[in-house]
Parts: sequence; structure tokens; C-alpha cells
Amino acid sequence: MALAMVSLSALAAGNATKSNKTSGFNWNPVMDAIIQVESGGNARAVSGNSVGAMQITPILVKDCNIILKKRNSKLRYTLADRYSLEKSKEMFLLIQSFHNPENNVEKAIRAWNGGPKYSVRATNRYYKKVMNKLK
Repeated sequence: MALAMVSLSALAAGNATKSNKTSGFNWNPVMDAIIQVESGGNARAVSGNSVGAMQITPILVKDCNIILKKRNSKLRYTLADRYSLEKSKEMFLLIQSFHNPENNVEKAIRAWNGGPKYSVRATNRYYKKVMNKLK
């Protein structure tokens, strides 16, 4: 698989941390596994207020925009961006760069399901599903 790349606009906006740009860390397998668990790859999937291939909520979009504002970026995501696989992956990478700069895969998976203050117990089932897709 190709290395997860952030779009030029995202890089220009300072979305990625140095570790995401230069460490060679490959988030693609994790993102692909999450996509399979969340929507089976359907970019038009809707479940309550979660939409798109990665089932992004309005709260996550808001969190991304807060991070971008803190980084003095003019870029902002919209609710419609959740239907774009490319923009969904950018949001995932942005969230990881802010809340998970150490690139901890377990933390990334659990936080995607339970938020930055996730409960290990509450995210166990989801974590196991994603890990099964990674194998």
C-alpha cells in the first residue's frame, strides 16, 4: 500500500505534524481497516449523524476546525466533506497529528470509536473488529 499522503492544501495549512510528513509512518492500513468496519467502503453510508466511509460525526468536523484554527490555518472542513474519502482521511490524519502525535495504532483505533477520552472497556469490541481487518 502507498504511504498515507495529506493533500497539498492540508500540508500548506499545517495539518500534518513533522512525524506524519517525514517519519514514513503508514496510516493507510489502519484507515482502510476502519473504513471496512465503519461502512464496508461505502462513501455514501449514513448511520444517525455519522456519515461517509469513515462515519465521521459533526463533532469530529468541529474538532478538526478547532485544531486548524489553533494552527492559524485558513482551511476549514464542512459537514459535506465527510462524504469525500480524501477529505475524511485528511481529517483522520489531522486528528492523529493533534491527539496522537506518537502514532499509537491502538490509541488511534480506540479514539476513532470513543473519542479522545475513550474507555478501553467500551471500545474493546470495535478495537478487535478493526484489528481483525488489519490482519
